Amino acid sequence: MDASFASLVQNIDWAEIWLATLDTLLMLGGSLLFTVLLGLPLGVLLFLTGPRQLFEQKGVYALLSLLVNVLRSLPFIILLIVMIPFTVLITGTSLGVAGAIPPLVVGATPFFARLVETALREVDRGIIEATQAMGATTRQIVLNALLPEARPGIIAATTVTAITLVSYTAMAGVVGAGGLGDLAIRFGYQRFQTDVMVVTVILLLILVQVLQTVGDRLVVHFSRK
Repeated sequence: MDASFASLVQNIDWAEIWLATLDTLLMLGGSLLFTVLLGLPLGVLLFLTGPRQLFEQKGVYALLSLLVNVLRSLPFIILLIVMIPFTVLITGTSLGVAGAIPPLVVGATPFFARLVETALREVDRGIIEATQAMGATTRQIVLNALLPEARPGIIAATTVTAITLVSYTAMAGVVGAGGLGDLAIRFGYQRFQTDVMVVTVILLLILVQVLQTVGDRLVVHFSRK
């Protein structure tokens, strides 16, 4: 039985699989952190300047929406290539984990911002109006009313974005970003090593399942009973 298993995974270098998994986790963690830091304020701004909201500004909202829609509609593989000069400018390289994070952030931030805007739109307007009636400032309304009430939706949005980033990290392997996607392309696809392809796919599926499970539990935890 052991011999049979060994023959099935004869091309697998487990040390390389581990390093590729670590690279994927680093890309995911780094890009998700910056995506949330940039996307959350952008989503709040989209909400506040949107139609029939606290600070309705049609011009600002139209400009932000256009920017978000353009970046969201651009296929990620094209964004990877287009951003190579910019990535090299700010990180010094277009390869590896460092070279993958800038395009990952640019690709995911507009997506996350839209999900945040949607989550904020689901907050009961009565809560906002009551907070305004108490004389709260805009900052207090956002921090003490909007974001706490929208927390389950924002956590769900973060989960969806994290899973999207996993697929983006796999695509980033095309331009030598490292990680499981790079391993699958170089060995599984280009060298026809099916066992490497199968192992990388299984690891990516496990990662997605873990992210979804953790996200779902957090949403349930923070949702009102």
